[in-house]
Order: sequence, then structure tokens, then C-alpha cells
Amino acid sequence: MRSLPPKRIVEELDKYIIGQEKAKRAVAVAIRNRWRRQQLDPEIREDVLPKNIIMIGPTGVGKTEIARRLAQLTKAPFLKVEASKYTEVGYHGRDVESMVRDLVEVGVNKKRAELRAQVEDKARRRAHERLADILAREGRPRAQVLQALEIGTLDSEEVEIPVEQKSQSMVEMFTPAGMEQMGIDFQQVLDRIAPKRKVTKRLTVGEARRALTAEEADKLVDNDKVVDHALREVQNAGIIFIDEMDKITGPRYDHGPDVSREGVQRDLLPIVEGSTVATRYGLVKTDHILFIAAGAFHTSKISDLIPELQGRFPLRVELSPLGKEELARIMTEPRNSLTKQYTALLETEGIELTFAAEAIERLAAIATELNQSGENIGARRLYTIFEKLLQDILYDAPETNVRRIHVDAGFVDEKLSGVIADEDLRKFIL
Repeated sequence: MRSLPPKRIVEELDKYIIGQEKAKRAVAVAIRNRWRRQQLDPEIREDVLPKNIIMIGPTGVGKTEIARRLAQLTKAPFLKVEASKYTEVGYHGRDVESMVRDLVEVGVNKKRAELRAQVEDKARRRAHERLADILAREGRPRAQVLQALEIGTLDSEEVEIPVEQKSQSMVEMFTPAGMEQMGIDFQQVLDRIAPKRKVTKRLTVGEARRALTAEEADKLVDNDKVVDHALREVQNAGIIFIDEMDKITGPRYDHGPDVSREGVQRDLLPIVEGSTVATRYGLVKTDHILFIAAGAFHTSKISDLIPELQGRFPLRVELSPLGKEELARIMTEPRNSLTKQYTALLETEGIELTFAAEAIERLAAIATELNQSGENIGARRLYTIFEKLLQDILYDAPETNVRRIHVDAGFVDEKLSGVIADEDLRKFIL
């Protein structure tokens, strides 16, 4: 488990997310507590449970981004789900326990990729040996072929190689959605007894190298080790982000889709509280998985959740709506800001794109005005604005002779005047 001090975690999150200091500090402490728990004696370690977090705030203010970046920082298995796609047992929809199975799949794939990266050099050498054997049959000296493979001079040539063909799992083909638990044992049995078919394919040497390297890496990686490490990591460092938590609150009705809202909460309770879930890789305990929930809670309140579930999210953080100042900073400060993204995109066409400070201020003002006059979608409003602002430039970029484009306030008003007019018009149309 990667360990970072809370201040360092917040500093890293600041590179991508503007504001929301309370939420950043809450998740930073929660992550550090997981590392602290690992340093404790086994007697007390099992009793130190994660303090799950629920984030409250409108859409587009950074809830999902905080959780996603947090998982990247800690290298932890991470899964984002929407609470609204689950239904209580007996209704059409996904089984709530499937979120744990999905997290395990993420963890196993992540660990397999890590272990494959460790043996990549050895796998590549083995792939070269196999390719050299095939190419040497054409009368070429094997030593020369190996040397040519190393420096890549044969990459464009074609070669026929036998490769393993992976067929779709029969369990995946015939197991209906929401019944994932039915495939747990069947899948393991089928994987072991199903013969691996080999087919001959004609590929370039470069493509063949990649295919054979992947095959050899799979042979070098101990699958039992992958599963063992992945399960341990999922149980002690896994993060499940449950979005749209407010969609499963509200009064219970006797008809329609709302009948299962409270049922989803009750099905979710044992998972968050701590239970054992059967997966295709074995039993997984959820006691120490960190759950981060989020929702706008515009038409409902946290208190609308059943009391037992409220108690499993002891940390509640309210995220602030984004104003003009925050939107202006979002456009320029983060590492992946929109101005940097579009500048990089147009650089590929040989065009230098720059933004005046007054243009950023004007764009922030327009985004704020549109959010206030219509649906407040936070920073997501900027995606629409930038696409409209730069649409003509992006369209003409391959053929234009213009090499430098400077976006100022006048340019913004010229390109976006229609957007503001459309929004104003919508107020008077039913």
C-alpha cells in the first residue's frame, strides 16, 4: 500500500481539483489511517474500521474527481458505481454485491498488469527466441535474426505464428445480468478444463512480438500469486465510490420504480457494514474497504437514508458550488486544465493557441451566468463553452494558414453571443 502524508495527498489533489479543501482533507486523513492501521498489532488492527465518507454537493464540483485522483495517488483498486442502477433482491437490476465482485476484477487485473510489467524483459527475450526459430527456417542465420529483432529492422516484415485464441466465457454468455454469483465456481472449472486453442495468424514481426510477449508474460506470472495479492489489496486498500446516493432516498411507494429505493439501502447496508462476498476468486471481506458516497441531495437529505446506513458514513463533507473565481482557476491552474488541453490539441496541427486573462474572466462569467439561469452543472459547463468557442478553429485547423490564435474578450463575445441568447430564450419557452 502506497503511503503519503495527508498534506502531501492534499497537495497532489490541488494539482487537479480547485477548492473543496474540507473534502480533500477528509479523504487524505482516511487514506493515511489505512496505512496507520497496517502498523498496528494484529489484536487491535481488525477492530480499526475505515471511517466512510459521504460527499454532498451539486454536480460538477469535484466529488468524483477527488475519489478518482485519490485512487491514482495511492495505487489502490478503485471502482465507481451509481447507486441508482442497483435494485433490491426480487426486482430487475444488478445485485448490490456485484460492486464487490467488480472491485475484485479491477484488483486482479491491476495486480496482473503489475506482475507482467516485472517480467516483460524476460518475456520479450523469449518472444524473440520463438520468432528467431520461425524466421530461421527461411534459411537466415539465427544469430543475425536475433540481432535484427533486437534493433527492430524486421518489424515491417510478415510472419506466420501460432497464437492462443481466447474464446468468450460460457458463463458470461449465458449468465443473465444481476446473477453474477451463479458463475463463481463454474468459471473457475471451465478455465481449467477448457483446452486452449491455437490458430495460425499472419502478422507483421512487430505485431507478432507483442502477441508472443504477452503470451510469455502470462506463462511467467504465477496466477495464484496474482489472486492472493489482489484479494489482500482489495480487502485492505480497495475504494468503492458510490455516486447518486441521493437517488435511492425518498418516500417508499407501493408502485413504480421507487418501490426498491429503501430496499437498495438495506441491501447495501451489510456490504458497507462489513460482510463476506463470494467472488470467482474466493471469499472477500468488505470490513476494511473504504466506501465514499456522493450525491447532490437537492430534493432529499442525508436524514432520508435509513438510520443504519447513515451510521456507516460517519464523515459528511459538503462541497461548495463553483463560482466565477473557481471556474476561472479551473480553466488555467490544474495540470489537465481545458486551456492546456486545447492548446496541446492545436499544437498537433502546428497552431499556437493563447488565452488572454480577460478572456478567461469572460468565460468564467458566462459559465456562471449559464449555471445560474439554467441547470447548475458546475465545471462541466466549461466543456460546452470551450467546444462552442473553438469549434471553427478545430474544424479549419488542418487547412488553415493561420499559425497563431489569440483568444481575447472580444473573441469570446463574438463566438458565444449565440449561446447566451439561446439560454435567455429558453426561459420563455415551455
